Amino acid sequence: MSPRLIPLTDDARCAINNDQCVFERLPFRVGRERRTLHLKVPEPAERRSHRREPTNDLYVADIGGLFKYPANHFQIEIQSGDYFLTDLGTPCGTIVEGKTLGGNDVGGRTQLHDHDVIILGSALSPMIFKFRTS
Repeated sequence: MSPRLIPLTDDARCAINNDQCVFERLPFRVGRERRTLHLKVPEPAERRSHRREPTNDLYVADIGGLFKYPANHFQIEIQSGDYFLTDLGTPCGTIVEGKTLGGNDVGGRTQLHDHDVIILGSALSPMIFKFRTS
């Protein structure tokens, strides 16, 4: 079966808009969606410019406050049959099975296993997913 992310929270479910997000290609990239905030009534999320290809495969809403997600948060790729998650130099990092990768704009990489839990940002983040391969 194709690798996929399963949402474990309501916010993650809203980002996926489904009960799972099957990867159509690798690397699979996750990042913040763009919004027009200067208007009195914000426009709906703009996931890409009509002139450009999308930069991410999954877009999450940046709800502000403690949970600010960068435009390019992490990517999942395959190498020699194994899956790896790379934090793309985010301020708060990415947590995989309790281990923080990156933070302070440093980045980091770890191997992923079936059923690993992935949290975007800090442990308090509402964006929590489970990585599945079977």
